[in-house]
Amino acid sequence: MRRHELTDEQWQVVEPLLPPSGVRGRPRVDDRRVVNGMLFKAKTGISWRDLPERYGPWKTVYNRFWRWSRNGTLAALVARVRVVAEAVDELDREVSVDSSIVRAHQHAAGARHAVDPGAGGGAIPRRAGRTR
Repeated sequence: MRRHELTDEQWQVVEPLLPPSGVRGRPRVDDRRVVNGMLFKAKTGISWRDLPERYGPWKTVYNRFWRWSRNGTLAALVARVRVVAEAVDELDREVSVDSSIVRAHQHAAGARHAVDPGAGGGAIPRRAGRTR
């Protein structure tokens, strides 16, 4: 079992919730492998093209993800899995706040401003030392 993949118990819960294959002809790529590929992408943040080969062709995983996102299958799957997880008290309610740094443009970086006395109502900040 790999780090970002579903366990056998988790797969037993998820598998019946997936839509049946509606396409006749060539059999659909293994759903478990594709779902594990989606989870790997979501948890690691890699690009679709960098998916490990063990999940099959990246384009297959991407197309299934795109199709299931558009037709509401993924939203319904997540909602159902959440209900099951809450029922067995396995839902973690942790909140993660992103602590990334956002850089401002150089012109937005701490210049001193003076209030324009000629402005009515709301004061418009004006750079100190600037004349009209």
